[in-house]
Amino acid sequence: MTDKNITKDAMYDAVAPDDFESMLELDRYGNRSSAFDKIISATHDHFWDPLDKAYIDFDEPFDMENQPLVPEELVIALSTDYVSNHLSDPKQRTRFINQSVLRSFSSILHGEQGALNLSASLCHVLKDQGAQEYAANQTREEARHVTAFAKYIKARWGKPVECGPALKTLLVEIIAAPEVYKKIIGMQMLVEGLAMGAFATFFKEIHDPLGKKLLQLVMTDEAFHHKFGKIWADRTVPKLTPEEHAIIEDWAAHCFQTLLFNLVSPHQQLDLYAEFGLDPDKVVEEYGKIMTDDLRRENMKEQTNIFRVLVKTLLNAGIITDRTKAFYAMYVDIDELKAEGDRMVGDDIAEEGIRHLQAINFKDRVAPVTIAAE
Repeated sequence: MTDKNITKDAMYDAVAPDDFESMLELDRYGNRSSAFDKIISATHDHFWDPLDKAYIDFDEPFDMENQPLVPEELVIALSTDYVSNHLSDPKQRTRFINQSVLRSFSSILHGEQGALNLSASLCHVLKDQGAQEYAANQTREEARHVTAFAKYIKARWGKPVECGPALKTLLVEIIAAPEVYKKIIGMQMLVEGLAMGAFATFFKEIHDPLGKKLLQLVMTDEAFHHKFGKIWADRTVPKLTPEEHAIIEDWAAHCFQTLLFNLVSPHQQLDLYAEFGLDPDKVVEEYGKIMTDDLRRENMKEQTNIFRVLVKTLLNAGIITDRTKAFYAMYVDIDELKAEGDRMVGDDIAEEGIRHLQAINFKDRVAPVTIAAE
């Protein structure tokens, strides 16, 4: 595993998942990295319980029949004449919007389940006690995300929809990968980055106060999960050989391309169109007319665009070089991203949420809020 794992720092040393004997080595108990101590300790500040109404009440009502969850501008299919004309009835239009949001929240739920399994798998392979403790904490937090999103979906729709084939394939690939770098880049940096971008977008636009509250609570955790990937990048990327950097850069581009071209593709939502009597092939054809590269690039200028967040994550990590810069530059202004610094979309929302949680968890002690990693 070590040769393929491209380990550049002892705190990311890993063993095979079934090699428990290595965890019993006496010297291992005396070695513990301090790199994760801040984000481990901060776990207490952003604790919340989806089963406790002091944090969130899933019984809060919302008129799903007459009120769209988000503005229709967020549902790209309604930008096509074919879909828009077909859904002229206001109630049908509202139902289409809300069913589209169900697909998004179902993808989020499946992604959280993937993050739970992946962080649990890191507990089995990471030898450093600090890294292992962090992964265990994240596993606990991802578990509450699964509970929370499952409860929200049940409250608003009854049940989720199946995981889309593109997302399912990527999650299975990341979780099954024996290489830790694939897990960290794929999940901690890209899928978690995707989540932060999506959560920020929905937090800004969603009309449901319960949904907004849920998104902020989850973001208080996800901001730290994203930082775990940043620590890995800071400790690893500068030490890579050109050959190793190319391997990591290509894997990141593979994950990004999978998410960019498939996650929001109409091919991933054929059941939605069929449910409303729409011809999926016609919808795909109409998408082709409006989803030009120029339009996609223009959309990415928005701070909360989920894929823009992914490019910024990779750029800040030093993973993007001249080898792949042209690929990403088709969709974002690389120089503009460089000038923005390290602050990520969602950091402000997460920090506000942490202050709220501190007020609940520590009525007599409200500490300064920070989600910055070393």
